[in-house]
Amino acid sequence: MNSLNPLEYADDHRVGYLVEEWKRLTQSEKDAAELIEVDPTMKELAEKELQEIEERKEQLLLDMEKIVGSPNEREWPNEIVLEVRAGVGGDEAGLFAEELARMYLRYAETQGWAHKALDESRATMGGYKEAQFEIKGQDCYKQLRFETGVHRVQRVPATERQGRIHTSTASVAILPIYKRTKIEINPTDLEVEFSRSGGAGGQNVNKVETAVRIVHKPTGIDVRCQSERSQAQNRERAMTQLMSRLQQMKDEAEDRARADDRKQQVGTGDRSEKIRTYNFPQDRITDHRIKQSWSNIEATMNGRIGDILTALDKVESGEKAVGESEEE
Repeated sequence: MNSLNPLEYADDHRVGYLVEEWKRLTQSEKDAAELIEVDPTMKELAEKELQEIEERKEQLLLDMEKIVGSPNEREWPNEIVLEVRAGVGGDEAGLFAEELARMYLRYAETQGWAHKALDESRATMGGYKEAQFEIKGQDCYKQLRFETGVHRVQRVPATERQGRIHTSTASVAILPIYKRTKIEINPTDLEVEFSRSGGAGGQNVNKVETAVRIVHKPTGIDVRCQSERSQAQNRERAMTQLMSRLQQMKDEAEDRARADDRKQQVGTGDRSEKIRTYNFPQDRITDHRIKQSWSNIEATMNGRIGDILTALDKVESGEKAVGESEEE
C-alpha cells in the first residue's frame, strides 16, 4: 500500500476532493468488514467488494501523489535574501560581518548563482552594520538554509597592539523568497445560492434568480453579486471577488510566517547564541550543532564552504537535531 497519508492533505485544495472520496471508501470498507461478521452468508460478496475498494483506494493514493509529490520530496525556493548584521564586538564585529557576506557571495559564484546587493549600511571604521543581498540559483536555499544563526570569530584585531585575542559576533539570516502562487478552488468547497435580485432595474430583475451568493466552506468567506443582468455574469463576478479575498488571505498568512521566520532567525547577536566559531589563531572552524571542526580558515573565508554545508545536510538527513558543544 502507498505510504502517503491522505488525512494529512485534507485541507489541501488540490486534492481535497480525492481525500473525501478516500474517506468514503474507508467507511465502505468498514461496513463490508462488519457485514461479514454479522452475516457470514454475505462473506464472498463482501470480500469481493473489499478487494474493489482496496484497488480504488490505491488508485486514489497514486493520483494524490502525482499532484502533491512524494511525501519525502520538498520543493525548495531558488531565491533567497542573505542578511548579515554586526553583533557584539564593536568595529571588529562589522568587519567580520562583511567577511561573512563575502564568503557566501564567493560561494554563490562557484555555484553559478546570481547575486546583487539590496541594501548596505556601513560601519564608521569599515565593515557592515547590516547588509542584505539577493541570491538566485538552483538549490541556493537548500544549501544555505543551515547558515542562519550567530557566527563567532576569535582573533587578534589589526588594531590590537598588545596581541590580545578578541571575540566578536555577526548574525546571518537566510530568508527564502517564495513565488506568489495561483489560487485554485475545489468546486466541492463551494456553496452556491441563487436568488432574485433585490434592486431596481427592469421588468425581469425580480422574476429571475440572477443574484448569486457563494460561500467558501473551508474559510467561511461569503461573497455576493447582483449587479449584472445574468446569473452567469453575477457568478463570474462573485468568483472573482472570492479569488481576490482568498489570495489576500494567503498573502497575509505568508507575510506573517516570513516575518516570524526572520524574527526567529536573526536573534540578538549575543555571543551565547553562537552556531559556529571561527578561531583564527588555531586555524579551526567549529560548528557547535554537529560538533565538527575544519581547518584552513583562509580558504573557507574565500568561499570554500562546501564541506561544511555537506556535513550539515548529512546530519539533517540522518540524525536530525544535535546539541551545541560546550563553550570553548
